[in-house]
Parts: sequence; structure tokens; C-alpha cells
Amino acid sequence: MKIHEYQAKELFAKYGIPIPAGKMIHNSEEAMETAKEIGGGIWAVKAQIHAGGRGKGGGVKLARTITEVKEHAESILGMNLITAQTGAEGQLVRKIYIEGGVDIAKEFYMGMVLDRATEVPVMMVSTEGGMEIEKVAAETPEKIVKVSIDPLYGLQAFQIMEMGYKIGLHKKEMKEFYQFAKKLYELYIDMDASIVEINPLVLTTDDKFVALDAKIAFDDNALYRHPAIVEMRDFSEEEPAELEADKYGLSYVKLDGNVGCMVNGAGLAMSTMDIIKHEGGNPANFLDVGGAASAVTVAKGFEIILKDPNVKAIFVNIFGGIVRCDRIANGILEATKVTNVTVPIIVRLDGTNSDEASEILENAHLNNIIPAKDLADGAKLAVEAAGGR
Repeated sequence: MKIHEYQAKELFAKYGIPIPAGKMIHNSEEAMETAKEIGGGIWAVKAQIHAGGRGKGGGVKLARTITEVKEHAESILGMNLITAQTGAEGQLVRKIYIEGGVDIAKEFYMGMVLDRATEVPVMMVSTEGGMEIEKVAAETPEKIVKVSIDPLYGLQAFQIMEMGYKIGLHKKEMKEFYQFAKKLYELYIDMDASIVEINPLVLTTDDKFVALDAKIAFDDNALYRHPAIVEMRDFSEEEPAELEADKYGLSYVKLDGNVGCMVNGAGLAMSTMDIIKHEGGNPANFLDVGGAASAVTVAKGFEIILKDPNVKAIFVNIFGGIVRCDRIANGILEATKVTNVTVPIIVRLDGTNSDEASEILENAHLNNIIPAKDLADGAKLAVEAAGGR
């Protein structure tokens, strides 16, 4: 689960992590009043969406007068902001954040994430603040300093010192950096975050570290422990089809291909998408119907997949273990009754009651249902049905 920058900064403030004065607002009049309250001679007007790269897309602008604050607020609010993370469709800006300026001496990057290879949290810092960290990692990885943190002992003083010295901090700056890093780690652990990112983290001219930006995402599996975080969820920022799928216990993620996928089990779903790519196609979604799939949930899965106009074929790849193949077959038939299924459906059913499932589909005499011999055959047929490589 993601939250907005202004919400992340509210959490930063609770943990004593320094942030500039700021406030979330919904219109240009509020923007002017907020800028007056904050004071100073420069303000940042920031679009609030769940995506990075806002500045490059025109969603972050500096204002040096109250009039400019109003003008920037009016231009950003309601815009369809397109960034590398939103995709070509962009994201509607419904709220903005007005923030006071600070006197910047240096810019850094700082973040925390779980390293899945070593299975421990990792803190990262870099002198390349303000830059796209993915680009830095790809082109100049030596500029990113990483420390792996044993969760039994937590972030240690020597690790913070190591990071500080490697990014060129002086002795007088180290004390501030030490406190900043400790608080960031504490927030990451306490909040069950999956990522915490500050880009840029700035060192001011009076040797203070301030989080000029804030990005936090949380582990969905731990949200039951954090009802206050759940309250921060902004459904308008999430894919409607993914929200609908969640209501029915389906795990759905929209992608940009044209081969719809309906699979049971996350591992099999990933393998299915891989083999579609191997055959020269592109998956349109990740859809895991789970082990408790019924005719109703399968029908709903078809409905959700077909809401994507890019889908030209659907590959149903089910291995019957906990879920029975005959249930899936009945779900497919139910889907054809309640949903106008106009695209070819390639079906590979194997495992529990697969023979019964094949009989159900054969007796239905539906022309757009194409049986597949195995996984490879199914992927090849699906890619061809969707228009080929």
C-alpha cells in the first residue's frame, strides 16, 4: 500500500524526522493562504499522486511570490500528470502540497528497503540526491552506499558512521546524520514499511538534515496491525479493476499487454506470463483466482479481464490441486452467459477433475474456446490468437 508525500511527511514528523513546513490543500485559494502561513520567500507546489518523477512531468514547481503559488496551484490541480511510473495514461491530480523552501547546501538520496536476496533490511545513501536512483544504480552503482542490517541487532552506530564518511560528511555533520538515520530505521521497522525513500535528503546551510521529499509503501500483509495507516489509503489512486478483484478474493494486477491470464497460484501465474513472453507475446494482467475459486469468482475474473480493451485473447491455465478443474470449466461457461466474451479463450486444465472439465467444455459447443495440450501449447495458441508475435 502506498501513501502520498504529505501523509509520509506526517509520519516523519511523528518520528522526529525534520521536514519543511507544509500543508495539503485542494484549491488555489487554500494554496495562497497556506503560503502566507508558512512565510518565507520561496515555496514548492507539489502534485500529490502515487508515482515518482512528478517534477519531470510538470507536477512540482517553485514559486517566489504568492501570485505564483496561486498560478502553479491552478495549473497543477486537475492536470493529467504523466510520469515514467504512471504510464502513458497518466494520473489525475486531485490535491497538492504547499511547502516552504529551505537553504540547500548539499543534496543526497536516502532510502530503506528489504533485500530479498539476503532477507534483511538495507539502508542506502548516495551523493546523487535529486537524480533517479534507478539510473544511478544502473550507470554508477559505486555512488550508492549500502549497509545490511541484522534485524536482531538493528542499525548500528558503526554502520551509520560508515555511510556518513563514504558520502563525504564532516565530523560536525555526522551527529545530525546519525540521529536522522536512527529515526528513519525506527519508522521503517515500526510501521512494517516495504520501502522508505527520501529524494532528495538535503543538508541545509546551517548543517541540518531535512527530508525534502518522502515516499513510503507498506507491507499489505501487516496492515492489520496499523489501522491508522489503512485510513490513509487513497482509493482514487488505485486501479479500479484491482479494487474490484480484491472484493472477490482475486489477486489482479493490470499490465500493458494483450493476452489476458487467468491462473491459480502466484508461481504458476508468473510462469505463465514468462512463457507468454517467451512465445513473443505480452501478458495483459496477472490474475490469480486462488485455491478457493468457484464458478462465480471465475466468472468475475473474466469480467475484470475483459474490461481491459487491450485484451485480444485469454489464456486460462489451471492446475487442479486444491481448486477443481470442473469448477473452473463451469466458471468459464458462466462467464460466457453473463459477460459478452468476444475474444478467443485458450484453456489448459490439468489435475483434479480435469477429465470432467474437458467434458463440460466439449458439451458446451462454444466456438471461441480452444483447448490446449499443455502449458507451452497454450501459450503459443494464446499469443497467436491475440495477433501473433
